[in-house]
Amino acid sequence: MKLIGSNTSPYVRRIRLLLTDTPHDFVHLDIYGEGRDELRRNNPTLKIPVLRDGSQEVYDSRVIARYLSQKLGLTPLSWDQENQLTLIDGANDSCVTMLLSRKSGLDVEADVMFWNLQRERIMTTLRTLNAMVEGGDFAGWDYPAVCLYCLVDWMHFRELVEFTGVESLLAFRDQHRHEASVADTDPRNA
Repeated sequence: MKLIGSNTSPYVRRIRLLLTDTPHDFVHLDIYGEGRDELRRNNPTLKIPVLRDGSQEVYDSRVIARYLSQKLGLTPLSWDQENQLTLIDGANDSCVTMLLSRKSGLDVEADVMFWNLQRERIMTTLRTLNAMVEGGDFAGWDYPAVCLYCLVDWMHFRELVEFTGVESLLAFRDQHRHEASVADTDPRNA
């Protein structure tokens, strides 16, 4: 089994953590540099991660997680957990948009509808996730908790949001820093 992605991607990191106890090869690509051609050869959507398992290729972290859950005999996610992932992915997608826009020289702090909508989506979602953490919805270290960890740690690493009013998310992150493979997959070590 081979996982193709980037050391700094929160979507790739969640799959790397899901594969902690499963033998696999990890191939890091600089997807905005010299690894771009390799990415084109492996995924026509030009997104990471990509999982290769024999002749089976699987694209997108959500689909890869479902594939691995079946293959590894993990407990399927409940509908509430699927909704948790939708919240996490929504904030993550908006943060990626903001990061790539900022790296492209765009003023993401401008009072423009598109940026305002992204910021609103991020903070509304983070407040909801913060309340869920406080309510015990992420008490275990299951796949949704792994995804939340990867999101919060990545947002902090990339300095994408102020955590004022959602400090329980940082406490959640700090609580899980010592889980298996978390240090090994830290984007700061990339």
